[in-house]
Amino acid sequence: MTLVPFAELPDARIHYDIAGPANAPAILFSNSLGATLSMWDLQAAAFSDRFRVLRYDTRGHGQSSTTPGPYSIEQHSRDVLALLDALNLDRVHFCGLSMGGQIGQWLGLNAAPRLHKLILCNTAAKIGNAESWNARIEAVSKNGMKDVAIAVVARWFTPRFHEEHREVVAPILHALQTANPAGYAASCAAVRDFDSRAIVSQIRVPTLVMSGAHDLATPPADGRGLAGQIAGARFVELDAAHLSDIEDAAHFNRELDAFLSS
Repeated sequence: MTLVPFAELPDARIHYDIAGPANAPAILFSNSLGATLSMWDLQAAAFSDRFRVLRYDTRGHGQSSTTPGPYSIEQHSRDVLALLDALNLDRVHFCGLSMGGQIGQWLGLNAAPRLHKLILCNTAAKIGNAESWNARIEAVSKNGMKDVAIAVVARWFTPRFHEEHREVVAPILHALQTANPAGYAASCAAVRDFDSRAIVSQIRVPTLVMSGAHDLATPPADGRGLAGQIAGARFVELDAAHLSDIEDAAHFNRELDAFLSS
């Protein structure tokens, strides 16, 4: 029987997966809202021969604990630091998408010594508005995940990808429909309340920003705005909607590899 690895935090268990050479540089991948560590399968396959690849389920997601909400991006970020401490990882490259990108921004601002390089994907200094997030929280709290999941996954990929890769989309939709509504709503609040627009320019970690050309949730303008405020940051636009690491994986991986190798 395979044991599922968990890091025991003071108030939660964080499920993680780690693969790759023990002495290789480490890269940590952080998920979007509603996703699990499996969203990084293509990156784990591509990078675990040369990197120590660490993935985890954010609090309230997947096999990690769902503790009472609402959550905050600071809380999620401190979970990351506690996970690194538990695994004796002093510094890592950090790659986060959407909510994971907000976590990356917090770490870049508040825990820069723990980071080598920072990759912010399909994210923004401020995502959406309070009204839309409150409406989603209310819908999930009243009716569960099914209807919200259908609407969310419709925006995660372009119509073309939905049509041509139904075998990829179907399990992702199923995972979101069966996610814990309380954990999802608690993290909706974290995304709702995060706003780094006034301070993101203070990030000094070498940064790559990647956006999806067809992303409705965090459009390329958001990514360009981030890259424009972070000194020396590079911006890349991918042929994808919100989950660019899946929809345009080959280009995503090339750009990530080039940045990590530079």
